[in-house]
Amino acid sequence: MISVPAMQWRLAGHIRAIGREAWNACFHNEPESYDYLLAVEEAGLKGFALRYAVLECGGQVCAAMPAFFMDYSLGTTLGGAPRRFIQRVQKIFPRFLVLKLACLGSPVTESGMVGFHEDVPESRQGEMLRLLLEGFSRDALRQGSRLIGVRDVPQWQKPLWDKMAYPLGFRSLPSMPTAYLDIDFSTIGEYISCLSGGTRKDMRRKLRTLEALRIEHRTNIDDVLPQVQRLYLDARARGDFEFEELTPEYFSGVLKRMGAEAHCTLYYAGEQLLAANLMLKNRHTLLDKFFCMDGAVGREYNLYFLSWFTNVRYCLEHGLTCYQSGQAGYDAKRRLGSRLSPNWLLFRHANPILGGLLRLMAPLLAMGEDV
Repeated sequence: MISVPAMQWRLAGHIRAIGREAWNACFHNEPESYDYLLAVEEAGLKGFALRYAVLECGGQVCAAMPAFFMDYSLGTTLGGAPRRFIQRVQKIFPRFLVLKLACLGSPVTESGMVGFHEDVPESRQGEMLRLLLEGFSRDALRQGSRLIGVRDVPQWQKPLWDKMAYPLGFRSLPSMPTAYLDIDFSTIGEYISCLSGGTRKDMRRKLRTLEALRIEHRTNIDDVLPQVQRLYLDARARGDFEFEELTPEYFSGVLKRMGAEAHCTLYYAGEQLLAANLMLKNRHTLLDKFFCMDGAVGREYNLYFLSWFTNVRYCLEHGLTCYQSGQAGYDAKRRLGSRLSPNWLLFRHANPILGGLLRLMAPLLAMGEDV
């Protein structure tokens, strides 16, 4: 067991200052590993100051989380008329409803879990999380961030966060759940047979368009990176929710840094690139990070559903037992047999009046679509 005579808090500006072995020891076999976060750091995402929160016990990293600082507009998580109103006001008053946010978690990871070294006993995890939260809150206030958040705490870890964060003034609200498909079947045919009658008929019809496409699994996409970025920006523009904006360096860097643990699937009709799908994996899970397609032509080829079955087939061929398809698009994912696991946002404001106002606004600020 780790000896914990003294625990020290640290907020690192670069993940290299922590090291691959120390970081990964706190996130056992997670697809979004040290190398993924290093690629994110090197991608130069605008608007985010990335940080890494760690608690050290006798020189050993015993608990860790990514973190970021940003100017956060409360209109970011709103849609429709409220967002348009805020955007109009911000053209005249740029700081209207813009708060300095310090947040545990990452803008481009699927989970805001806190990682513990494998030798940390469960009985000490609560104490370590409390110290991590207290240290991060102190640093945030020193740097002028009075709004402090935690992004996408997974349901299985929420009881620990509730116990430690509520006494410190944090409150929670639902975030967008994560979709998982358990690969508990042996063939695509067996999988389709588990779906509803209407879905089986529809999927068999859609799968016929596979014959018109060329599919490539790549670990290097430098030759088509401009086209992939255009597809991504087109998909982002069609979405209602905008948070981070990925750079070309993100896509190329993830593939470069992660080696065999990442690939990008490209879908062509003739010589025209119609879609790109960035994937991560570990020994058990295929994680669908970003799927972007030509909005006009992609639907004609049923590309979303074709990519889904391509990824399920990849799981079967590589002995993976879970397909994690991320957040959003829940109607289609449930129709295709996925289960949804809740995530949670935690927040507090140093000003009790503003904190109370944010709690009243929480139902409007909750991220995600109806599920």
